[in-house]
Amino acid sequence: MSKSYNLPDYTEYRFDRKERIFYFLEAVVLTAAIAYFFYQSWIAFLCLSPVIFLWIREKKKELAEKRVGELSVQFKDLLLSVSANQKAGYSVENAFRESYRDIEMLYGADSPICQEIRTIIAGLDNNAVLEKMIYSLGQRSHQPDIMQFADVFMIAKRSGGNMTDILAKTAAVIEQKIETDKEIQLIVSARKMEQKIMNMVPFFIIFYVGTTSKGFFDVLYHNGIGIAIMSVCLIFYGAAYLLSKRIVEIEV
Repeated sequence: MSKSYNLPDYTEYRFDRKERIFYFLEAVVLTAAIAYFFYQSWIAFLCLSPVIFLWIREKKKELAEKRVGELSVQFKDLLLSVSANQKAGYSVENAFRESYRDIEMLYGADSPICQEIRTIIAGLDNNAVLEKMIYSLGQRSHQPDIMQFADVFMIAKRSGGNMTDILAKTAAVIEQKIETDKEIQLIVSARKMEQKIMNMVPFFIIFYVGTTSKGFFDVLYHNGIGIAIMSVCLIFYGAAYLLSKRIVEIEV
């Protein structure tokens, strides 16, 4: 556990090599599909190339949000483990040390929370202040529950509060929010699937009509009026996509 890790900002996601290739190709295919179905032009593909970078940025945002959610769940289990270790007679610092084995069994050594525990243990070995390291985690995670716990933990540590109760109550609050979020996601999961299907419907319609009725859409391509009409349609499609995505995004 002596290996050192750079302290990450959890809202800034970095692709690994496979993810970089996969999401770049996904963005290229999406941009090419838009250019073909709306304009049937490689020039349009070049003009729409910023979509590639916007799509990649959106994927990074989604993966960062997913990682923050996973960290919240893992942090809850960390607090439960630390609380149990405290009840067994360990000091709060040693309780964090002892929790590593439990969390490693649950999530694996490469999980974000295990890396954070290793950082905390390394800091404690170098006489760093525990509450400051937890506060740093709260700032880097941008997760309100972790940040609030860090504030309460800092105050309680200085004033001699009951750390065992604080840990247990914080874990219970986080767990309740996680369960509420799971229930909401279960309810809206069908709507999210409908949203994804509806996002593809315009492409299917254009493909079907264009395949079964050759030349039906020719009037909309390679001329000024047709390009203008398709551009307006693309703007409305983009607005509908963003609106539908926002509707199904519910935060707890």
